Parts: sequence; structure tokens; C-alpha cells
Amino acid sequence: MRPFEEDLKTLNEALLEMGGLVAQSVHRSVQSLVEKNEDYASQVLRDEARIDQLEIQIDDLVGSIIARENPVAGDMRFVVVAIKINTDLERMGDMAVGIVERSLATMRQPQIPLVSGFTEMGNLVESMVLQSLDAFVKRDAQLARGILKSDDAVDALRNKITRQMIELMKKDPVAVESALDYVLIARRLERIADHATNIAEDVIFMVKGVDVRHRNERSLD
Repeated sequence: MRPFEEDLKTLNEALLEMGGLVAQSVHRSVQSLVEKNEDYASQVLRDEARIDQLEIQIDDLVGSIIARENPVAGDMRFVVVAIKINTDLERMGDMAVGIVERSLATMRQPQIPLVSGFTEMGNLVESMVLQSLDAFVKRDAQLARGILKSDDAVDALRNKITRQMIELMKKDPVAVESALDYVLIARRLERIADHATNIAEDVIFMVKGVDVRHRNERSLD
């Protein structure tokens, strides 16, 4: 294998390791909330260091590839997408940390009912993260398109949870702090979904050479 191909392989593997850690962190962050489990939260906080380390490693590798190889065409698209996916994954990791911080806070506050939408929203967001990584691995633009369609469902669940928490705060002043934390958690889950959508758009660009941001890619072949 040529050095350039070896570098691309190493870059791909680093992105997949980072993606796997981020997907685990998203899952554990939601489980820490739903099950009120501090162990899940602690694991997310521990994994953040490795995610940050991988972000730096990937940035350095991309810089080295561009400087030494001056890639063109499809290889260059892959390198550009790698930079963007790296950023999205790191921000997903940050969002998962933010969720567990709020989850831990709710465990120490007066308990309020946890609305069912969190489990549904968490499952959907986790699925989007995993599918975006799968689309990247398989270079599958069609799979990536499916992720774009899931984003609206996440937004609807976020709005539903926010409305329920606002109603609860109106009825019970004691619940305000926990309810606000739940609103923030729903917002962070939505942001993770946004980053998964970004990755899906990047996969379509990598495979098709088409930038689908700010346009309706659902109808494109």
C-alpha cells in the first residue's frame, strides 16, 4: 500500500473510532437521564478526553496529507469531509457531556415526572448518529438521505418536550429548575441530530460531489 493510501486508511479508522465513542456517549447520556444512572454519566465524562485527543490527531493527519500529497478530485473531497466530520463529532461529544451534566443536576433536585418523549427522542438521535457513520463507512448517499428526513421528527419531539416543561413550570414553581434542565437536554439532543445531519450532507457531497446544504436533496438521485 502506498503511503498516501495508508494515510487515508489511518484517517478513516480514526474517524470511525471517534464516531464509535461519540455514539456510545450519546447513548449513555440518555440512559443516565432515563435510568438516573451516575455510572453512565461518569463514562461519558471519561470518554470526552479520548474524543478530544482523536480530534487533534485527525486534524494533524489531515494537515499532513494536504501538505505532502496535495490530493485531488475524490480524494480531496474525502479529506475535506474528514475535516468537517471531525468537527461535528467533537461537538456531538460536547453535547453528550452537557446532557450528563444536566442529568446529574436533575438527580439532586426535587424529582419531577420524566416525559416519555425523551426515550423516543434519544433513540431517534442515536439512530441518526449511527446511520450517519454507517453512510460514511459505506459511502452510501441514499442512506444519508434518510437521515435528513429524520431531523424534522427530532425537532417535533424537542418542541413537544419544551411545551410540556413550560406547562409544568406554570403549575409547579418547585419544578422550575428541573424542568429547565430537561428543556436544555432536549435542545442538546436536537443539536446532536443537527450534527448527524451535517455528516449525512457531507457524505452526499463526498459520494456525489453535490453540496445539498440549504436545498431539498430529498428529490435528488
